[in-house]
Amino acid sequence: MTYEAGALMSGRVDADGIEDAMEMCYSKGWTDGLPVVPPTEEKVMRFLEVADRRASDVIGVEPVRGRVITAEKVAINAVMAGCLPEYMPVVMAAVECMVQPQYNLHGSSASTGGSAPLIVVNGPVRHRLGFASSHNIFGPGPDRRANATVGRAVRLLLINVLENHPGILDRSTLGHPGKYTYCIAEDEENSPWEPLHVERGFSPDSSTVTLFTSLGPTQMESRPAGTAEAMLTGAIDSMMGFGHGHGELLLMVSQEHGGFFRAAGWDKAQVREFVHQRARRTAAEWAGVYKGEIPPAGSENDMVPVLLRPESLVLLAGGGPGGPWSCLVPRWSKGVGSHSVSREIDMRNL
Repeated sequence: MTYEAGALMSGRVDADGIEDAMEMCYSKGWTDGLPVVPPTEEKVMRFLEVADRRASDVIGVEPVRGRVITAEKVAINAVMAGCLPEYMPVVMAAVECMVQPQYNLHGSSASTGGSAPLIVVNGPVRHRLGFASSHNIFGPGPDRRANATVGRAVRLLLINVLENHPGILDRSTLGHPGKYTYCIAEDEENSPWEPLHVERGFSPDSSTVTLFTSLGPTQMESRPAGTAEAMLTGAIDSMMGFGHGHGELLLMVSQEHGGFFRAAGWDKAQVREFVHQRARRTAAEWAGVYKGEIPPAGSENDMVPVLLRPESLVLLAGGGPGGPWSCLVPRWSKGVGSHSVSREIDMRNL
């Protein structure tokens, strides 16, 4: 698909050089607090070409305020975030996930709970575009432009199209650093299990994004564990701090911990059943730590699980090869008010 000059509908502003353009973006509230790349018409058109989208294509509508998200707006914010043009199909797939009703875009972005869209990338696109999945998986680095800018593009779209400004529409009490950018790739090669996208019915050769409304990752140490049972026992202790009734809760295992499950031959179903049966307290105990209502008389000793069902535990692999670390990523609204969404990436122009 080719584009002619004048195909874009967004307003134009004149700037005297790059520095002046960046300062203008600050003055107009078009940034996340960090410098942005000025979105020239030529750059935006190039992004649309790679995504094979027309500027006017409607990607979705924010249902409460009726804000329309067009392909042009997605491309503008991807440019501003520092993406390369070839990242555009990944950003587009993430936005397509975000506008699905089950994701609950308005609730998750306006809540005091402080969630951010966590993007999990699977499939061959991880290597094709250089998404990081090993050391410092949630952190920065000069080798992870894809992680940093794809996640940031989604955040800038929330700010610039949906006016998700702190204290206005974004009512997060605390927020977390993932609200700058929150994008990772699963370490499929070192996983003891099938990758997330295959579990969800996609071909192993397909590339996907899965979007979760998520709080910040909680790192856990299980230094002397040595077995799958011991590692999960430590993880369960950390899970208890998130309360009960989770529809989705993410557990990411590093390479060292993943080796325990490989050695034991435990598949995902076994891990989930172990956690579901053991991660629970009585109704009275939940109430005693202010993570549950005072139970009716006679039900104080009823056992109430952290997970609503075994399948509520989302299992991922990621992180470096050294160190006894894994992490939990709790969901906004405990994964009940918002459900994760997976979508295949259009790889035709990559």
